[in-house]
Amino acid sequence: MSRAIIAILRGLTPDEAVPVCEALIGAGLDKIEVPLNSPDPYKSIAAIAQACGDRALIGAGTVLSVSQVDTVADAGGKLIVSPNADVNVIARTVELGLESWPGVFTPTEAFAALNAGATGLKLFPGNMAGPGGLKALRAVLPVGTQVYAVGGAGPENFAEWLAASADGFGLGSALYKPGMSVGDVASRAVQIVQAYDEAVA
Repeated sequence: MSRAIIAILRGLTPDEAVPVCEALIGAGLDKIEVPLNSPDPYKSIAAIAQACGDRALIGAGTVLSVSQVDTVADAGGKLIVSPNADVNVIARTVELGLESWPGVFTPTEAFAALNAGATGLKLFPGNMAGPGGLKALRAVLPVGTQVYAVGGAGPENFAEWLAASADGFGLGSALYKPGMSVGDVASRAVQIVQAYDEAVA
């Protein structure tokens, strides 16, 4: 079963990339991004795309430019996540056949992203918008628009966000922090999957 959770591995190093990715997939998480402000991110993306790309959607976060989209694609990444809604980044992502998840906070940004061809929207920072902000935004979005809450969404409030119409989540430090062991990441992932499954049941 594929869950609507993107694992955000900010600070991941190439040496730990594959073991951490395997731990997440083993727990039931199959959407994984390596933010580009991590150490040597393209090397990590290439390693996990090669090792795990047949079982998970692998890509990059904090993608801010068209050239970065191209480099992620060259590394084998198929997922492009951004903190902002840059229509050029979105258009290039779509042109290359990759998934595009730009960050939006306002209706203006949401519609600009959708018009540029975004796969779905990343409501960011989620803790500033809150479930109430998502509910208000949902009223004007096209039916079927996928919205993932990122920042301030986690196992303690999955149910609240889902009730407000969130389609999924991006989770960072709740899953992974630099220096954590693979075992720690695995146990956190299992707990988060369990909380998510209970919330959607």
